[in-house]
Amino acid sequence: MIKKLCLLITIALTSANVIANQCISYTQKGNEIIFNCADGSSLSLTINSSSVVKVWFDPAGKFNRSNPSFAVINENLEDVGDIRVNDEPACYEVFTSKLRIRLNKNPMQLQIFDKWQKLVFSDFKSNGHVADSTAVKAYKVLRSDEQFFGLGEKTGPLNRRGRSYKMWNSDRPCYSVTEDPLAKSIPFFMSSYRYGIFLDNTYKTEFKFGTESDEYYSFEAPNGAFVYYFIFGKDYKDIQQQYIALTGKPIMPPKWALGFAQCRGLYTKETQALEVAAEFRKRQIPCDIIYQDIGWTQYLQDFEWRKENYTHPRTMLETLKSQGFKMIVSQDPVVSQANKAQWKEADRAGYFVKDVRTGKSYDMPWPWGGNCGVVDFTLPEAADWWGSYQQKPINDGISGFWTDMGEPAWSNEEDIDRLNMKHHIGMHDEIHNVYGLTWDKVVKEQFDKHNPNRRIFQMTRSAYAGLQRYTFGWTNDSGNGNDVLEGWGQLENQVAVGISAGLGGIPFWTTDISGYCGDITDYPAMGELYTRWMQFGVFCPLSRAHHEGDNAVEPWMFGDVVEKNSKAAIELKYQLFPYLYTYSRVAHDTGLPITRGLFMEYPNNEEAIKIDNQFIFGQELLVAPVLKKGERVKRVYLPDGEWIDFNDKKTIYLGGQTVAYRAPLNTIPIFVKKGSIIPMMPVMQYIHEKKEYPLYIHIFPHYEDESTSFELYEDDGENLDYLKDVYSKTRFSCTTLTGGYSTTITPNDKGFRQADKRDLILIYHLEEKPTTITIDGKSAKWSWNESTQECQVKVPDNRTTINISIK
Repeated sequence: MIKKLCLLITIALTSANVIANQCISYTQKGNEIIFNCADGSSLSLTINSSSVVKVWFDPAGKFNRSNPSFAVINENLEDVGDIRVNDEPACYEVFTSKLRIRLNKNPMQLQIFDKWQKLVFSDFKSNGHVADSTAVKAYKVLRSDEQFFGLGEKTGPLNRRGRSYKMWNSDRPCYSVTEDPLAKSIPFFMSSYRYGIFLDNTYKTEFKFGTESDEYYSFEAPNGAFVYYFIFGKDYKDIQQQYIALTGKPIMPPKWALGFAQCRGLYTKETQALEVAAEFRKRQIPCDIIYQDIGWTQYLQDFEWRKENYTHPRTMLETLKSQGFKMIVSQDPVVSQANKAQWKEADRAGYFVKDVRTGKSYDMPWPWGGNCGVVDFTLPEAADWWGSYQQKPINDGISGFWTDMGEPAWSNEEDIDRLNMKHHIGMHDEIHNVYGLTWDKVVKEQFDKHNPNRRIFQMTRSAYAGLQRYTFGWTNDSGNGNDVLEGWGQLENQVAVGISAGLGGIPFWTTDISGYCGDITDYPAMGELYTRWMQFGVFCPLSRAHHEGDNAVEPWMFGDVVEKNSKAAIELKYQLFPYLYTYSRVAHDTGLPITRGLFMEYPNNEEAIKIDNQFIFGQELLVAPVLKKGERVKRVYLPDGEWIDFNDKKTIYLGGQTVAYRAPLNTIPIFVKKGSIIPMMPVMQYIHEKKEYPLYIHIFPHYEDESTSFELYEDDGENLDYLKDVYSKTRFSCTTLTGGYSTTITPNDKGFRQADKRDLILIYHLEEKPTTITIDGKSAKWSWNESTQECQVKVPDNRTTINISIK
């Protein structure tokens, strides 16, 4: 305690520091209140909604910022009416329908209570906001039982308490399970005390969750406007949805993006792409996407096919299309100096980031293609220029991009020379973390301009908060580069990294299945790790197998058994497409992740919040991938309730305990909550290979007198009509009655219908064989499988309400 007291005294007495102390007055303009302090500093509170408050501390009291927010696009979340400030002797108070906001006057201290007067969020004593030159640090009260989640893609446990983190987009190939920072900066976190904080500052911000004291935590910025949003919610989901309301809805991927994708560092040849695609079809392993990595271009980044590698690229793309494949190609945000014509063109036009020391284009060393000019995507004139170039391969027939190395590459904390880069709108210390975001914004806006009413596929490595408006993500170059066979720790941590990506507003993401790093010299020895990575990877919303160099990671490379088990995992992903696509629409509408930590669904379960290596997929399925070498019995924590083994669909486990689940190499531990409905489809070689496929509706009935339901979402899958609410929904509901079940199917078509003719096959998972089944009051044909305890009822999907009664 003496040590802590000394620290606080040191903070308070350092001559360079300014601590906002006595608040002496306020001014108000609409929903913004500015509180003025005796030392010249000011604190602005803007009431964005009944539960969201924008906080802006300015030591100089001027409230200037060099650039508007890159992340926040909507501050007017709701009509808050007339905001009144109560001027009390010791404090100012502002009330909303959900919050009581109090600013103590001397010393100044911000405190926020819920409407029941419970303290939710508070400055730590008088040190709520401490300024030192251009830097500001905020100290907040830390409760003994407080937990923190978020910050986007970060390694380590999901619970951030007791750890510190930086925001500085970094090129960290083969990163460890504790390394920080990584490639994306999303300074948004949530507390178990039902609030979230989004620090909207693009500089190298830091977060310290109790590393300096067990009485406070802190977040800080070295420069720039110190703006953060306090978001109050009834639970984590509510908080996240409000964050998405501030920063924008995620775009929906084209439907084929949710299929399986194959890649390799040296996927850079026409004949190779055709051979790999043909092999997938020959072996009947579903696949939708073949990637081409960085060497596909003649130069960086002229978007021209490398002449010695691609003889007839348009014919290649036509052939792939006829086989049901899409091709995605990489792009880097640079122009190689070896690419003389384009480099001179961009240099002459001033499209490159400048070196502040010389005023000339910054000379950037690049991992590939020699030194480059870094394209300045903050310069409006550069957008159309870039868009014209990137449209060339789209016109040839490619289907999208992965935007790679947008940190920009080789720009980590130690690479301080990069700080001499001057962008059109600011110096690099401000723009570094949003450089990838500005690039992705240009890529999407130019794609939309040249390809109207077509969904973009863009997957990115480096970005800032708000990226969900433009792109999808992958979790950077994972795996063990020193020994590829020892990548088990990286595999396990990818589960937490991916869950955390979803918390940062990235619902659509993938890991590099197999781990990107390390040379594979012994394929049989790698087989187990590849299998388990695949079994996890198919539950990433996007699923891509990828590895560095010429290390092939196609499923058949590892032998017959690995191929069989990988094929089965990929086929399961395709079968679950109707379920996954439905939750993709939920992700667009709400921002809620598809792959969710147990803490999000069970926030009051003390055991669930400790789990980092399992997840809820959608809302009904729990997935516990095997992540340890040699493990054949997986210890799985099941939250309260009853859970049914999704593999056999009949074995029931009581929740609220850890169970031992047998998981040989051909098994993924998957469980479905009792009282769930899961829509599925037949295995296809690519998404919607057959249009009029039957829908399999698996029904796991609830307890007596209780109902379960699922609303299936379908749309065109490739155009932008979903933004106009052109879609089809089908609601399946099943009520458990005394002695039977009542099911209603209710269609709702809004300008779209998936198929003119298809069947709905309802599969009831029951404890006993029914005696009679009627459809709309008439006797129905049905079947019963005694061994699986499944009752099947087939009805034509005629897009009218259907009632099914089982006794």
